[in-house]
Amino acid sequence: MLALALFFLAKFLPYSETRPGFSLDDPLLSTFKPIDLTWITFVLIYGALVVGLVSIAKYPRRIIIAFQSYTLVASLRLITIYFLPFNAPPDIIPMEDPFVAFFGGGKTLLRDLFFSGHTATMFLLALVAKNKILKTILVVCTILVAAAVLAQHVHYTIDVIVAPFFAYTGYRIARLINKKKTAKVEKAA
Repeated sequence: MLALALFFLAKFLPYSETRPGFSLDDPLLSTFKPIDLTWITFVLIYGALVVGLVSIAKYPRRIIIAFQSYTLVASLRLITIYFLPFNAPPDIIPMEDPFVAFFGGGKTLLRDLFFSGHTATMFLLALVAKNKILKTILVVCTILVAAAVLAQHVHYTIDVIVAPFFAYTGYRIARLINKKKTAKVEKAA
């Protein structure tokens, strides 16, 4: 399911770049000029991703919940980007993610805005982490990534604020699905 969701998202996002959209007046972004924090953002994201996945590698249920949650988050992003086709903030410094550029056809996307996938992914890692210290570190990394994408004007403020809520929704749904599956297995045994 995750591969399917990512496939559709990868096919949809280039199309989304061509659709008519609308801009938001963002009071926070209008208070400062953007600064390029691309490499800091990627070090935080990919470092946290590696550490987070390695930390749950010995917990199969957490891995399943993480993948199911991410599938739901990717699906929710596809839906929200379709219904809310925001234009990029006017003074954006594009964030050229080497992985997204490779898998997305090599073109930097500017309109995959509502909601912030970077922020949602970071928060999702914090949710699935087992170790409390690691959870805290990942929450701090989430805040730093959120601040970085705002500082670079890659997202509107609303994109970043709502991202953890969408991540939490995906996580809770995945937990509920697994709770029902576990109850069925236990009942059958």
